[in-house]
Amino acid sequence: MNLLCWNLLIQQNKRKAEEMGKLFTITEGLENLGALKTGGQGSVYKGKRLGEIFTAIKLLPTPIHSETEDDKNYRDFKNEVEKLKKVNEKPNPNVVKILNSGITDTGNFPFIEMEFIEGPDLEELLKQPHDPVFTLKEITKVAEHLSNALSHCHTIGINHGDIKSNNVKFNVHTGNYVLLDFGLAVMSDEQRRTSLRHAGAIEFMAPEQNEGRMLFQTDVYSFGVVLFELIAGVVPFPLRDKGATARNTVMVAHMEVPPPNVLELRKQNIPKSWTTEKKEHEMQVPGWLVSMIYKCLEKKPEQRFANGQQLHEYIILNSTLATKKEEVNAEFTDTLQNENQKLLVEKEQLQKSLTKHQQEMGQLKQAVINKENELDEFRQRAYTTANRLPRQGVSTSVFYALLLITALLTAFAAYSLLSGKWYRTENRSKEGLSKLPTDTQSYNARVPAGENKTNNPGKEIAKPYRSAPDTLQTTQSQQQTDPMNFDTTRSGDPFVGGEILGKYKVKSKAFFYNAPDENTRRDAFIVHWNNAVLNALDEKDGFIYVVFINEEGKTSKGWLSKRDLVFVP
Repeated sequence: MNLLCWNLLIQQNKRKAEEMGKLFTITEGLENLGALKTGGQGSVYKGKRLGEIFTAIKLLPTPIHSETEDDKNYRDFKNEVEKLKKVNEKPNPNVVKILNSGITDTGNFPFIEMEFIEGPDLEELLKQPHDPVFTLKEITKVAEHLSNALSHCHTIGINHGDIKSNNVKFNVHTGNYVLLDFGLAVMSDEQRRTSLRHAGAIEFMAPEQNEGRMLFQTDVYSFGVVLFELIAGVVPFPLRDKGATARNTVMVAHMEVPPPNVLELRKQNIPKSWTTEKKEHEMQVPGWLVSMIYKCLEKKPEQRFANGQQLHEYIILNSTLATKKEEVNAEFTDTLQNENQKLLVEKEQLQKSLTKHQQEMGQLKQAVINKENELDEFRQRAYTTANRLPRQGVSTSVFYALLLITALLTAFAAYSLLSGKWYRTENRSKEGLSKLPTDTQSYNARVPAGENKTNNPGKEIAKPYRSAPDTLQTTQSQQQTDPMNFDTTRSGDPFVGGEILGKYKVKSKAFFYNAPDENTRRDAFIVHWNNAVLNALDEKDGFIYVVFINEEGKTSKGWLSKRDLVFVP
Protein backbone atom coordinates (compact mmCIF):
# COMPACT_ATOMS: atom_id res chain seq x y z
CA MET A 1 0.00 0.00 0.00
CA ASN A 2 0.98 3.64 -0.32
CA LEU A 3 2.23 4.53 3.19
CA LEU A 4 2.34 8.22 2.36
CA CYS A 5 -1.35 8.22 1.43
CA TRP A 6 -2.16 6.22 4.55
CA ASN A 7 -0.31 8.70 6.79
CA LEU A 8 -2.23 11.55 5.16
CA LEU A 9 -5.48 9.70 5.88
CA ILE A 10 -4.51 9.27 9.54
CA GLN A 11 -3.80 12.97 9.85
CA GLN A 12 -7.19 13.78 8.30
CA ASN A 13 -8.96 11.48 10.81
CA LYS A 14 -7.09 13.08 13.67
CA ARG A 15 -8.22 16.52 12.55
CA LYS A 16 -11.83 15.31 12.26
CA ALA A 17 -11.67 13.84 15.75
CA GLU A 18 -10.32 17.08 17.12
CA GLU A 19 -13.04 19.05 15.36
CA MET A 20 -15.82 16.78 16.61
CA GLY A 21 -14.52 16.83 20.17
CA LYS A 22 -15.89 14.61 22.84
CA LEU A 23 -19.47 13.83 22.02
CA PHE A 24 -19.89 11.88 25.21
CA THR A 25 -18.00 9.87 27.77
CA ILE A 26 -17.67 6.17 27.01
CA THR A 27 -16.34 4.93 30.31
CA GLU A 28 -13.80 5.92 32.88
CA GLY A 29 -10.22 5.55 31.71
CA LEU A 30 -11.21 5.40 28.01
CA GLU A 31 -10.83 8.67 26.13
CA ASN A 32 -13.11 9.32 23.14
CA LEU A 33 -11.08 10.65 20.20
CA GLY A 34 -14.03 10.95 17.83
CA ALA A 35 -16.00 8.86 15.37
CA LEU A 36 -14.31 6.69 12.78
CA LYS A 37 -17.55 5.75 11.07
CA THR A 38 -21.24 5.82 11.84
CA GLY A 39 -24.25 3.82 10.71
CA GLY A 40 -27.59 2.33 11.60
CA GLN A 41 -25.87 -0.71 13.13
CA GLY A 42 -23.88 1.55 15.43
CA SER A 43 -20.89 3.87 15.27
CA VAL A 44 -17.21 3.15 15.68
CA TYR A 45 -15.08 5.57 17.64
CA LYS A 46 -11.37 5.75 18.12
CA GLY A 47 -10.47 5.55 21.77
CA LYS A 48 -7.39 5.96 23.87
CA ARG A 49 -6.58 4.19 27.09
CA LEU A 50 -4.29 5.67 29.63
CA GLY A 51 -0.90 5.86 28.01
CA GLU A 52 -0.43 5.34 24.27
CA ILE A 53 -2.79 2.38 23.72
CA PHE A 54 -5.32 3.04 20.95
CA THR A 55 -8.51 0.97 20.58
CA ALA A 56 -11.69 0.87 18.50
CA ILE A 57 -15.05 1.09 20.28
CA LYS A 58 -18.22 -0.21 18.69
CA LEU A 59 -21.34 1.52 20.08
CA LEU A 60 -24.60 -0.33 19.55
CA PRO A 61 -27.71 1.77 18.72
CA THR A 62 -30.09 0.20 21.26
CA PRO A 63 -29.80 1.86 24.74
CA ILE A 64 -29.96 -0.17 27.91
CA HIS A 65 -32.05 1.45 30.63
CA SER A 66 -31.25 -0.95 33.44
CA GLU A 67 -28.24 -3.16 33.86
CA THR A 68 -30.37 -5.91 35.38
CA GLU A 69 -31.82 -9.16 34.16
CA ASP A 70 -35.20 -7.43 33.95
CA ASP A 71 -33.96 -5.38 30.97
CA LYS A 72 -34.26 -7.58 27.88
CA ASN A 73 -31.77 -5.52 25.89
CA TYR A 74 -29.19 -5.83 28.64
CA ARG A 75 -29.87 -9.57 28.97
CA ASP A 76 -29.47 -10.15 25.22
CA PHE A 77 -26.33 -8.03 25.08
CA LYS A 78 -24.78 -9.86 28.02
CA ASN A 79 -25.54 -13.26 26.47
CA GLU A 80 -24.01 -12.32 23.11
CA VAL A 81 -20.94 -10.80 24.76
CA GLU A 82 -20.33 -14.08 26.57
CA LYS A 83 -20.32 -15.81 23.19
CA LEU A 84 -18.05 -13.17 21.72
CA LYS A 85 -15.45 -13.68 24.43
CA LYS A 86 -14.78 -17.11 22.95
CA VAL A 87 -13.31 -15.43 19.86
CA ASN A 88 -10.16 -14.56 21.76
CA GLU A 89 -9.82 -17.76 23.76
CA LYS A 90 -7.64 -18.93 20.89
CA PRO A 91 -5.99 -15.92 19.19
CA ASN A 92 -6.25 -15.74 15.40
CA PRO A 93 -4.09 -13.40 13.26
CA ASN A 94 -7.05 -12.63 10.99
CA VAL A 95 -9.63 -11.75 13.70
CA VAL A 96 -9.56 -8.50 15.68
CA LYS A 97 -9.00 -8.93 19.44
CA ILE A 98 -11.98 -8.16 21.72
CA LEU A 99 -10.62 -6.18 24.66
CA ASN A 100 -13.65 -5.13 26.68
CA SER A 101 -17.42 -4.53 26.69
CA GLY A 102 -19.88 -2.54 28.78
CA ILE A 103 -22.40 0.31 29.00
CA THR A 104 -21.42 3.90 28.21
CA ASP A 105 -21.52 6.48 31.01
CA THR A 106 -23.39 8.80 28.68
CA GLY A 107 -26.49 7.50 26.95
CA ASN A 108 -26.31 3.97 28.38
CA PHE A 109 -25.32 2.49 25.03
CA PRO A 110 -23.77 -0.97 24.99
CA PHE A 111 -20.27 -1.05 23.52
CA ILE A 112 -17.50 -3.49 22.72
CA GLU A 113 -13.86 -2.40 22.73
CA MET A 114 -11.47 -3.93 20.17
CA GLU A 115 -7.81 -3.50 19.26
CA PHE A 116 -7.14 -0.68 16.83
CA ILE A 117 -5.76 -1.99 13.51
CA GLU A 118 -3.59 0.56 11.80
CA GLY A 119 -4.00 0.35 8.07
CA PRO A 120 -6.55 0.83 5.25
CA ASP A 121 -9.60 -1.34 4.72
CA LEU A 122 -10.46 -3.06 1.44
CA GLU A 123 -12.90 -0.34 0.41
CA GLU A 124 -10.11 2.24 0.66
CA LEU A 125 -7.67 0.03 -1.23
CA LEU A 126 -10.06 -0.08 -4.21
CA LYS A 127 -10.10 3.71 -4.55
CA GLN A 128 -7.59 6.21 -5.84
CA PRO A 129 -4.63 6.37 -5.71
CA HIS A 130 -4.82 2.56 -5.64
CA ASP A 131 -5.79 0.32 -8.56
CA PRO A 132 -9.54 -0.36 -9.06
CA VAL A 133 -8.94 -4.15 -8.93
CA PHE A 134 -6.64 -6.38 -6.89
CA THR A 135 -3.92 -8.55 -8.39
CA LEU A 136 -4.56 -12.30 -8.45
CA LYS A 137 -1.84 -12.89 -5.87
CA GLU A 138 -3.41 -10.41 -3.45
CA ILE A 139 -6.94 -11.71 -4.08
CA THR A 140 -5.81 -15.21 -3.13
CA LYS A 141 -4.19 -13.82 0.02
CA VAL A 142 -7.42 -12.01 1.05
CA ALA A 143 -9.43 -15.18 0.37
CA GLU A 144 -7.13 -17.26 2.58
CA HIS A 145 -7.06 -14.73 5.46
CA LEU A 146 -10.77 -13.83 5.45
CA SER A 147 -11.90 -17.48 5.14
CA ASN A 148 -9.57 -18.29 8.03
CA ALA A 149 -11.30 -15.61 10.14
CA LEU A 150 -14.76 -17.02 9.26
CA SER A 151 -13.60 -20.57 10.00
CA HIS A 152 -12.36 -19.41 13.42
CA CYS A 153 -15.66 -17.67 14.26
CA HIS A 154 -17.94 -20.43 12.97
CA THR A 155 -15.95 -23.08 14.85
CA ILE A 156 -16.92 -21.44 18.15
CA GLY A 157 -20.48 -20.80 16.96
CA ILE A 158 -20.21 -17.05 16.25
CA ASN A 159 -21.89 -15.49 13.19
CA HIS A 160 -20.26 -12.20 12.26
CA GLY A 161 -23.28 -10.98 10.30
CA ASP A 162 -21.64 -7.89 8.78
CA ILE A 163 -18.94 -9.06 6.31
CA LYS A 164 -18.14 -6.20 3.93
CA SER A 165 -15.10 -4.59 2.37
CA ASN A 166 -14.78 -1.79 4.97
CA ASN A 167 -14.86 -4.34 7.80
CA VAL A 168 -11.67 -6.04 6.53
CA LYS A 169 -8.47 -4.10 7.25
CA PHE A 170 -4.90 -4.50 6.07
CA ASN A 171 -2.57 -4.44 9.08
CA VAL A 172 0.43 -2.40 7.97
CA HIS A 173 2.55 -3.87 10.77
CA THR A 174 1.89 -7.58 10.19
CA GLY A 175 0.82 -7.68 6.54
CA ASN A 176 -2.33 -9.62 7.48
CA TYR A 177 -5.92 -8.91 6.53
CA VAL A 178 -8.04 -8.68 9.70
CA LEU A 179 -11.82 -9.06 10.16
CA LEU A 180 -13.27 -6.24 12.31
CA ASP A 181 -16.58 -5.05 13.84
CA PHE A 182 -18.51 -7.77 15.59
CA GLY A 183 -21.43 -5.38 16.21
CA LEU A 184 -24.19 -7.56 14.80
CA ALA A 185 -22.73 -10.59 16.53
CA VAL A 186 -23.69 -9.17 19.92
CA MET A 187 -27.21 -8.13 18.90
CA SER A 188 -30.34 -10.15 19.48
CA ASP A 189 -32.29 -11.48 16.50
CA GLU A 190 -34.85 -8.67 16.75
CA GLN A 191 -32.13 -6.04 16.97
CA ARG A 192 -30.46 -7.51 13.88
CA ARG A 193 -33.69 -7.47 11.86
CA THR A 194 -34.38 -3.85 12.80
CA SER A 195 -30.82 -2.75 12.15
CA LEU A 196 -30.51 -4.51 8.78
CA ARG A 197 -33.76 -3.12 7.46
CA HIS A 198 -32.74 0.44 8.21
CA ALA A 199 -28.99 0.70 7.87
CA GLY A 200 -27.48 -2.59 6.73
CA ALA A 201 -24.77 -2.74 4.06
CA ILE A 202 -27.34 -3.73 1.48
CA GLU A 203 -24.78 -4.45 -1.25
CA PHE A 204 -23.22 -7.27 0.82
CA MET A 205 -26.40 -8.74 2.37
CA ALA A 206 -27.48 -12.30 1.68
CA PRO A 207 -31.08 -12.86 0.47
CA GLU A 208 -32.14 -14.42 3.79
CA GLN A 209 -31.00 -11.30 5.71
CA ASN A 210 -33.99 -9.45 4.27
CA GLU A 211 -36.05 -11.67 6.58
CA GLY A 212 -33.74 -11.01 9.54
CA ARG A 213 -32.16 -14.47 9.42
CA MET A 214 -28.43 -14.86 9.99
CA LEU A 215 -26.71 -18.20 9.27
CA PHE A 216 -23.17 -19.40 8.74
CA GLN A 217 -24.05 -19.43 5.03
CA THR A 218 -24.96 -15.72 5.39
CA ASP A 219 -21.33 -14.88 6.16
CA VAL A 220 -20.30 -17.11 3.22
CA TYR A 221 -22.52 -15.10 0.85
CA SER A 222 -21.06 -11.79 2.01
CA PHE A 223 -17.58 -13.27 1.66
CA GLY A 224 -18.41 -14.06 -2.00
CA VAL A 225 -19.49 -10.44 -2.59
CA VAL A 226 -16.19 -9.15 -1.15
CA LEU A 227 -14.12 -11.45 -3.40
CA PHE A 228 -16.29 -10.55 -6.42
CA GLU A 229 -15.55 -6.86 -5.76
CA LEU A 230 -11.79 -7.44 -5.53
CA ILE A 231 -11.74 -9.24 -8.90
CA ALA A 232 -14.22 -7.08 -10.82
CA GLY A 233 -13.65 -3.70 -9.11
CA VAL A 234 -17.38 -3.48 -8.33
CA VAL A 235 -19.92 -5.46 -6.30
CA PRO A 236 -22.41 -7.71 -8.19
CA PHE A 237 -25.37 -5.38 -7.47
CA PRO A 238 -24.18 -1.80 -6.82
CA LEU A 239 -26.31 0.71 -4.89
CA ARG A 240 -26.73 3.69 -7.26
CA ASP A 241 -28.22 6.08 -4.68
CA LYS A 242 -29.33 6.12 -1.04
CA GLY A 243 -33.06 6.15 -1.71
CA ALA A 244 -35.45 3.45 -0.58
CA THR A 245 -36.21 2.42 -4.18
CA ALA A 246 -32.56 1.79 -4.93
CA ARG A 247 -32.18 -0.23 -1.72
CA ASN A 248 -35.20 -2.37 -2.60
CA THR A 249 -33.86 -2.88 -6.14
CA VAL A 250 -30.53 -4.13 -4.81
CA MET A 251 -32.18 -6.48 -2.31
CA VAL A 252 -34.47 -7.92 -4.99
CA ALA A 253 -31.44 -8.45 -7.22
CA HIS A 254 -29.73 -10.39 -4.43
CA MET A 255 -32.79 -12.61 -4.15
CA GLU A 256 -33.64 -13.11 -7.83
CA VAL A 257 -31.01 -11.89 -10.33
CA PRO A 258 -27.98 -14.05 -11.20
CA PRO A 259 -24.65 -12.30 -10.57
CA PRO A 260 -22.98 -10.79 -13.66
CA ASN A 261 -19.85 -12.09 -15.43
CA VAL A 262 -17.00 -11.31 -13.06
CA LEU A 263 -14.29 -11.81 -15.72
CA GLU A 264 -15.98 -9.42 -18.15
CA LEU A 265 -16.15 -6.75 -15.45
CA ARG A 266 -12.49 -7.35 -14.55
CA LYS A 267 -11.52 -6.88 -18.20
CA GLN A 268 -13.40 -3.54 -18.30
CA ASN A 269 -11.90 -2.22 -15.04
CA ILE A 270 -8.34 -3.50 -15.35
CA PRO A 271 -5.91 -0.51 -15.11
CA LYS A 272 -4.78 0.92 -18.42
CA SER A 273 -1.43 1.75 -16.81
CA TRP A 274 -0.56 -1.95 -16.52
CA THR A 275 1.75 -3.42 -19.16
CA THR A 276 0.32 -5.72 -21.81
CA GLU A 277 2.14 -8.66 -20.24
CA LYS A 278 0.70 -7.88 -16.79
CA LYS A 279 -2.81 -7.44 -18.21
CA GLU A 280 -2.62 -10.84 -19.91
CA HIS A 281 -1.34 -12.47 -16.74
CA GLU A 282 -3.95 -10.83 -14.50
CA MET A 283 -6.76 -11.96 -16.77
CA GLN A 284 -5.80 -15.60 -16.19
CA VAL A 285 -8.10 -15.89 -13.15
CA PRO A 286 -7.96 -19.49 -11.80
CA GLY A 287 -11.09 -21.48 -12.54
CA TRP A 288 -11.38 -22.70 -8.97
CA LEU A 289 -11.51 -19.09 -7.71
CA VAL A 290 -14.33 -18.12 -10.09
CA SER A 291 -16.28 -21.30 -9.26
CA MET A 292 -15.88 -20.65 -5.53
CA ILE A 293 -17.28 -17.10 -5.82
CA TYR A 294 -20.37 -18.20 -7.74
CA LYS A 295 -20.96 -21.02 -5.26
CA CYS A 296 -20.82 -18.50 -2.40
CA LEU A 297 -23.38 -16.31 -4.24
CA GLU A 298 -26.03 -19.01 -4.61
CA LYS A 299 -29.50 -17.69 -3.71
CA LYS A 300 -30.36 -20.65 -1.48
CA PRO A 301 -28.19 -21.01 1.63
CA GLU A 302 -28.05 -24.80 1.38
CA GLN A 303 -26.39 -24.54 -2.06
CA ARG A 304 -23.43 -22.54 -0.69
CA PHE A 305 -20.50 -23.70 1.39
CA ALA A 306 -21.96 -24.84 4.70
CA ASN A 307 -19.66 -22.72 6.88
CA GLY A 308 -16.31 -20.98 7.11
CA GLN A 309 -14.42 -24.21 7.82
CA GLN A 310 -15.58 -25.83 4.59
CA LEU A 311 -14.87 -22.64 2.64
CA HIS A 312 -11.38 -22.26 4.11
CA GLU A 313 -10.44 -25.89 3.40
CA TYR A 314 -11.52 -25.50 -0.23
CA ILE A 315 -9.44 -22.35 -0.67
CA ILE A 316 -6.32 -23.74 1.02
CA LEU A 317 -6.47 -26.96 -1.00
CA ASN A 318 -6.80 -25.21 -4.37
CA SER A 319 -4.39 -22.37 -3.63
CA THR A 320 -1.79 -24.89 -2.43
CA LEU A 321 -2.20 -26.94 -5.59
CA ALA A 322 -1.96 -23.78 -7.68
CA THR A 323 1.17 -22.73 -5.78
CA LYS A 324 2.74 -26.14 -6.26
CA LYS A 325 1.89 -25.99 -9.94
CA GLU A 326 3.46 -22.54 -10.19
CA GLU A 327 6.55 -23.79 -8.35
CA VAL A 328 6.83 -26.77 -10.69
CA ASN A 329 6.34 -24.50 -13.69
CA ALA A 330 8.87 -22.05 -12.30
CA GLU A 331 11.33 -24.87 -11.63
CA PHE A 332 10.73 -26.23 -15.12
CA THR A 333 11.17 -22.74 -16.54
CA ASP A 334 14.38 -22.29 -14.57
CA THR A 335 15.63 -25.65 -15.84
CA LEU A 336 14.81 -24.68 -19.40
CA GLN A 337 16.52 -21.35 -18.94
CA ASN A 338 19.61 -23.06 -17.50
CA GLU A 339 19.68 -25.56 -20.35
CA ASN A 340 19.16 -22.74 -22.81
CA GLN A 341 22.05 -20.85 -21.24
CA LYS A 342 24.27 -23.91 -21.50
CA LEU A 343 23.31 -24.35 -25.14
CA LEU A 344 24.07 -20.70 -25.82
CA VAL A 345 27.51 -21.10 -24.22
CA GLU A 346 28.16 -24.27 -26.24
CA LYS A 347 26.96 -22.49 -29.39
CA GLU A 348 29.35 -19.64 -28.72
CA GLN A 349 32.22 -22.09 -28.16
CA LEU A 350 31.37 -23.98 -31.35
CA GLN A 351 31.15 -20.69 -33.24
CA LYS A 352 34.62 -19.75 -32.02
CA SER A 353 35.94 -23.20 -32.92
CA LEU A 354 34.34 -22.96 -36.37
CA THR A 355 35.88 -19.54 -36.91
CA LYS A 356 39.28 -20.91 -35.90
CA HIS A 357 38.93 -23.88 -38.29
CA GLN A 358 37.83 -21.57 -41.08
CA GLN A 359 40.94 -19.47 -40.50
CA GLU A 360 43.11 -22.60 -40.54
CA MET A 361 41.40 -23.78 -43.74
CA GLY A 362 42.06 -20.39 -45.29
CA GLN A 363 45.72 -20.68 -44.35
CA LEU A 364 45.90 -24.20 -45.80
CA LYS A 365 44.25 -23.08 -49.03
CA GLN A 366 46.74 -20.25 -49.32
CA ALA A 367 49.59 -22.69 -48.69
CA VAL A 368 48.26 -24.97 -51.44
CA ILE A 369 48.01 -22.01 -53.83
CA ASN A 370 51.60 -21.05 -52.98
CA LYS A 371 52.79 -24.61 -53.60
CA GLU A 372 50.91 -24.76 -56.91
CA ASN A 373 52.56 -21.50 -57.94
CA GLU A 374 55.96 -22.92 -57.02
CA LEU A 375 55.18 -26.09 -59.00
CA ASP A 376 54.15 -24.04 -62.04
CA GLU A 377 57.40 -22.12 -61.81
CA PHE A 378 59.36 -25.39 -61.57
CA ARG A 379 57.54 -26.83 -64.60
CA GLN A 380 58.24 -23.67 -66.57
CA ARG A 381 61.94 -23.81 -65.72
CA ALA A 382 62.09 -27.53 -66.60
CA TYR A 383 60.36 -26.89 -69.94
CA THR A 384 62.75 -24.06 -70.75
CA THR A 385 65.77 -26.19 -69.83
CA ALA A 386 64.53 -29.10 -71.97
CA ASN A 387 64.13 -26.85 -75.01
CA ARG A 388 67.70 -25.66 -74.63
CA LEU A 389 69.18 -29.25 -74.66
CA PRO A 390 70.19 -30.83 -78.06
CA ARG A 391 67.61 -33.24 -79.48
CA GLN A 392 68.61 -36.96 -79.73
CA GLY A 393 66.79 -39.37 -82.07
CA VAL A 394 67.03 -42.79 -83.78
CA SER A 395 68.40 -42.97 -87.29
CA THR A 396 66.22 -44.24 -90.14
CA SER A 397 68.40 -47.27 -90.83
CA VAL A 398 68.28 -48.46 -87.22
CA PHE A 399 64.51 -48.00 -87.14
CA TYR A 400 63.97 -50.22 -90.23
CA ALA A 401 66.32 -52.85 -88.82
CA LEU A 402 64.29 -53.05 -85.61
CA LEU A 403 61.08 -53.26 -87.62
CA LEU A 404 62.46 -56.21 -89.66
CA ILE A 405 63.49 -58.09 -86.52
CA THR A 406 60.01 -57.62 -85.05
CA ALA A 407 58.37 -59.01 -88.20
CA LEU A 408 60.63 -62.11 -88.16
CA LEU A 409 59.82 -62.81 -84.52
CA THR A 410 56.09 -62.48 -85.23
CA ALA A 411 56.32 -64.96 -88.14
CA PHE A 412 58.19 -67.48 -86.01
CA ALA A 413 55.59 -67.25 -83.26
CA ALA A 414 52.79 -67.85 -85.77
CA TYR A 415 54.55 -70.89 -87.22
CA SER A 416 55.03 -72.38 -83.77
CA LEU A 417 51.41 -71.77 -82.93
CA LEU A 418 50.16 -73.43 -86.09
CA SER A 419 52.54 -76.40 -85.83
CA GLY A 420 49.80 -78.50 -84.19
CA LYS A 421 51.01 -78.50 -80.59
CA TRP A 422 47.48 -78.10 -79.26
CA TYR A 423 45.12 -80.60 -77.81
CA ARG A 424 42.60 -82.35 -79.94
CA THR A 425 40.12 -85.22 -79.51
CA GLU A 426 38.58 -87.79 -81.73
CA ASN A 427 35.21 -89.51 -81.58
CA ARG A 428 35.40 -92.76 -79.83
CA SER A 429 34.41 -95.87 -81.80
CA LYS A 430 30.87 -97.08 -81.44
CA GLU A 431 31.94 -100.62 -82.22
CA GLY A 432 32.40 -101.69 -78.65
CA LEU A 433 35.81 -103.00 -77.56
CA SER A 434 36.89 -104.40 -80.96
CA LYS A 435 39.21 -101.40 -81.58
CA LEU A 436 40.87 -101.10 -78.25
CA PRO A 437 44.49 -99.87 -78.24
CA THR A 438 47.19 -102.46 -78.51
CA ASP A 439 48.34 -101.87 -74.98
CA THR A 440 45.44 -103.84 -73.51
CA GLN A 441 47.34 -104.64 -70.37
CA SER A 442 47.36 -100.98 -69.42
CA TYR A 443 43.73 -100.62 -70.32
CA ASN A 444 42.61 -103.84 -68.59
CA ALA A 445 44.24 -102.67 -65.43
CA ARG A 446 41.72 -99.87 -65.34
CA VAL A 447 38.66 -102.15 -65.65
CA PRO A 448 37.19 -103.48 -62.40
CA ALA A 449 37.41 -107.22 -61.76
CA GLY A 450 34.55 -109.35 -63.08
CA GLU A 451 33.66 -106.80 -65.73
CA ASN A 452 32.78 -108.41 -69.07
CA LYS A 453 34.96 -106.48 -71.45
CA THR A 454 33.85 -108.20 -74.66
CA ASN A 455 30.18 -108.96 -74.24
CA ASN A 456 28.74 -105.47 -74.21
CA PRO A 457 27.40 -105.09 -77.67
CA GLY A 458 24.63 -102.67 -76.67
CA LYS A 459 26.85 -100.02 -75.08
CA GLU A 460 29.25 -97.52 -76.52
CA ILE A 461 32.54 -97.77 -74.70
CA ALA A 462 34.69 -94.69 -74.31
CA LYS A 463 37.96 -94.86 -76.23
CA PRO A 464 40.57 -92.17 -75.90
CA TYR A 465 41.81 -90.53 -79.07
CA ARG A 466 45.49 -90.94 -79.70
CA SER A 467 47.89 -90.50 -82.60
CA ALA A 468 51.02 -92.14 -81.13
CA PRO A 469 52.15 -94.10 -79.33
CA ASP A 470 49.46 -96.82 -79.30
CA THR A 471 49.08 -96.97 -75.52
CA LEU A 472 46.88 -95.51 -72.81
CA GLN A 473 49.63 -95.77 -70.26
CA THR A 474 51.44 -92.51 -69.60
CA THR A 475 54.96 -93.12 -68.50
CA GLN A 476 56.56 -91.34 -65.60
CA SER A 477 58.88 -89.48 -67.96
CA GLN A 478 55.89 -88.38 -70.02
CA GLN A 479 54.15 -87.16 -66.87
CA GLN A 480 57.17 -85.20 -65.92
CA THR A 481 57.43 -83.62 -69.37
CA ASP A 482 53.69 -82.91 -69.58
CA PRO A 483 53.74 -79.18 -70.27
CA MET A 484 50.38 -78.75 -68.53
CA ASN A 485 51.26 -80.89 -65.53
CA PHE A 486 48.06 -82.95 -65.83
CA ASP A 487 47.11 -85.35 -63.08
CA THR A 488 47.21 -88.83 -64.73
CA THR A 489 47.02 -90.88 -61.55
CA ARG A 490 43.31 -90.59 -60.88
CA SER A 491 42.04 -93.92 -59.59
CA GLY A 492 38.65 -95.45 -60.24
CA ASP A 493 38.13 -93.95 -63.70
CA PRO A 494 34.38 -93.75 -64.25
CA PHE A 495 34.64 -94.20 -68.05
CA VAL A 496 35.83 -97.84 -67.75
CA GLY A 497 32.95 -100.04 -68.81
CA GLY A 498 30.64 -97.02 -68.87
CA GLU A 499 28.60 -95.55 -71.65
CA ILE A 500 29.11 -92.21 -73.34
CA LEU A 501 26.73 -89.69 -71.77
CA GLY A 502 27.05 -87.10 -74.55
CA LYS A 503 29.36 -85.34 -76.93
CA TYR A 504 30.62 -81.78 -76.53
CA LYS A 505 32.86 -79.23 -78.21
CA VAL A 506 34.82 -76.45 -76.59
CA LYS A 507 33.33 -72.96 -77.00
CA SER A 508 36.59 -71.10 -76.66
CA LYS A 509 38.67 -72.44 -73.79
CA ALA A 510 37.84 -75.11 -71.22
CA PHE A 511 39.92 -75.63 -68.04
CA PHE A 512 40.37 -79.01 -66.37
CA TYR A 513 39.16 -79.50 -62.74
CA ASN A 514 40.28 -82.22 -60.30
CA ALA A 515 36.67 -82.62 -59.14
CA PRO A 516 33.26 -81.29 -60.16
CA ASP A 517 33.92 -78.20 -58.05
CA GLU A 518 34.87 -74.65 -59.09
CA ASN A 519 37.50 -74.55 -56.36
CA THR A 520 39.58 -77.41 -57.92
CA ARG A 521 40.50 -75.75 -61.23
CA ARG A 522 43.90 -76.60 -62.74
CA ASP A 523 46.11 -74.64 -65.12
CA ALA A 524 45.57 -77.13 -68.02
CA PHE A 525 42.98 -76.30 -70.64
CA ILE A 526 41.68 -77.21 -74.16
CA VAL A 527 40.95 -74.64 -76.88
CA HIS A 528 38.47 -74.85 -79.77
CA TRP A 529 41.00 -74.59 -82.62
CA ASN A 530 41.32 -78.41 -83.11
CA ASN A 531 37.54 -78.75 -83.39
CA ALA A 532 37.80 -81.78 -81.07
CA VAL A 533 34.69 -83.71 -80.00
CA LEU A 534 34.79 -84.71 -76.31
CA ASN A 535 32.98 -87.78 -74.96
CA ALA A 536 31.32 -87.29 -71.57
CA LEU A 537 32.15 -90.36 -69.47
CA ASP A 538 30.56 -89.01 -66.30
CA GLU A 539 28.41 -86.02 -65.40
CA LYS A 540 27.92 -84.29 -62.08
CA ASP A 541 26.99 -80.78 -60.75
CA GLY A 542 27.31 -79.11 -64.17
CA PHE A 543 30.62 -80.87 -65.04
CA ILE A 544 31.55 -83.79 -67.38
CA TYR A 545 34.47 -86.12 -67.00
CA VAL A 546 36.73 -86.73 -70.08
CA VAL A 547 39.99 -88.52 -70.98
CA PHE A 548 42.05 -86.69 -73.60
CA ILE A 549 45.26 -87.87 -75.37
CA ASN A 550 47.12 -85.29 -77.35
CA GLU A 551 49.06 -86.04 -80.55
CA GLU A 552 52.25 -86.51 -78.58
CA GLY A 553 50.62 -89.40 -76.74
CA LYS A 554 50.16 -87.66 -73.43
CA THR A 555 46.94 -88.41 -71.56
CA SER A 556 45.00 -85.79 -69.61
CA LYS A 557 41.97 -86.66 -67.52
CA GLY A 558 39.63 -84.44 -65.53
CA TRP A 559 36.38 -82.55 -65.27
CA LEU A 560 35.28 -79.82 -67.64
CA SER A 561 32.59 -77.25 -66.86
CA LYS A 562 29.57 -77.54 -69.17
CA ARG A 563 29.30 -73.75 -69.36
CA ASP A 564 32.60 -73.80 -71.35
CA LEU A 565 31.25 -76.46 -73.75
CA VAL A 566 28.68 -76.83 -76.55
CA PHE A 567 26.56 -79.96 -76.75
CA VAL A 568 26.90 -81.86 -80.05
CA PRO A 569 23.60 -83.54 -81.11
